[in-house]
Amino acid sequence: MPDTALPRRPIDGFLAWCRPGFENDCAQELAARDAALATGGYARARRDSGYVEFILADEASATRYDRALRTDALIFARQWLRLHARVDRLPATDRLAVLMPAIRATGLTFADAWIESPDSTEGRELSGLCRALNTALIVAMKRERLIAADSRWRLHLGLLDPATALVAVADVAHSAPWPGGIPRLRFPRGAPSRSTLKLEEAFFVLLDAGERERWLRPGMSAVDLGAAPGGWTWQLARRSIHVTAVDNGPMDAGLLESGLVDHRREDGFRYQPARPVDWLVCDMVEQPRRVAARIGDWLAAGWCRHAVFNLKLPMKKRYDEVMLCRERVAEAAAGAGKRLDWRARQLYHDREEVTVYATLR
Repeated sequence: MPDTALPRRPIDGFLAWCRPGFENDCAQELAARDAALATGGYARARRDSGYVEFILADEASATRYDRALRTDALIFARQWLRLHARVDRLPATDRLAVLMPAIRATGLTFADAWIESPDSTEGRELSGLCRALNTALIVAMKRERLIAADSRWRLHLGLLDPATALVAVADVAHSAPWPGGIPRLRFPRGAPSRSTLKLEEAFFVLLDAGERERWLRPGMSAVDLGAAPGGWTWQLARRSIHVTAVDNGPMDAGLLESGLVDHRREDGFRYQPARPVDWLVCDMVEQPRRVAARIGDWLAAGWCRHAVFNLKLPMKKRYDEVMLCRERVAEAAAGAGKRLDWRARQLYHDREEVTVYATLR
């Protein structure tokens, strides 16, 4: 080992990639989960860093925490990784010589290996270095037989700066299938606004492949509340779903010519469908509690089967606000004698908001 490098420091804990500026919200959510499990963990977070470390007392506590979260995805974490070690003072001349012992110390083989950096200003400057190192890493791991196609694990090396790396792993079946937890979507030609990417990402992140196939079939029906100019309506219409677009503002002319969109110039909070629809989507700029209450009304009344909606969050107590909104929709579900299926995530294409999928069982 080069003289300038520090040996790896084993860690019992987790690494969460998140949106820069939302580290405290992610840490608060992790602490709330920890309080319920009584595992005694604590968060390490730095504003605008794009990541949170959550440290636990021992391996048993980390395993318990991990199992509890596998069935209940986090809101503010794009990717959730099991930490193994931190390596400091990586030499610029041969970083892999120092990292490989830490990788071997995990005791695992891996289906793949990703070198990532946070989605922060500093992290994005490391993207070129990450790509160059990733190629060399795969070669080195294959040489040492640490790559196995049938492994359930994926290696993640989080490069925080040119000299500091976090060694982490993910269960492929219980993690985001994109580096950094960010699906790389292209703005589709013909879409009337960039907000269309939020709904496309929501379908990829909040639904699995089987659900997308069953629930987004041609010929289904939908209502888009606050639709203008039609970014979310476009995502539904491109799947040959018939959409009632509700907004007092103007809709994109191309959408109206498609034959799949009926524009209703009405208040989104007052509109009621003549008959039940398969989907309700809503990206209205309004107080999150008011949006949640209206979504609860729709689900409880049976006006829609599935709902995707955005909650525009306040600057403070954002996690608490999401939980309060969930409670309001859950109360509406209970009033209808149903159980709420709620999946919330701050998506890459979201800003000061989270996107929710909700249905009643």
